Amino acid sequence: MAEILANFRVGGLLVGLVSFLIIGLFHPLVIKGEYYFGRKCRWWFLIAGIVVLALCIATTDLFLSSLLGVTAFSCFWSIKEIDEQVERVRKGWFPSNPKREAKRQGKSK
Repeated sequence: MAEILANFRVGGLLVGLVSFLIIGLFHPLVIKGEYYFGRKCRWWFLIAGIVVLALCIATTDLFLSSLLGVTAFSCFWSIKEIDEQVERVRKGWFPSNPKREAKRQGKSK
């Protein structure tokens, strides 16, 4: 893989493109995670980030290691974004999950 990327000199371009897609993927993951699971999904992002970071360190391929690093730190950034998403829901910018609201108030269906 590294030879192909070096021969065509597109390694940086591909890392940038895939990084863009990875970061873009995490935006809806944060929104859906907060909607269905609330703040507790921060732990999932932390665990996923640690696992992917370990894979990043263990990988010898520079291209794959770069993408794993972007994924790991996107997971870590999502922990902060969950708290901000909770605030956006509180302000009414995003819908809250009515099932979680009912459960929180002791009115589970």
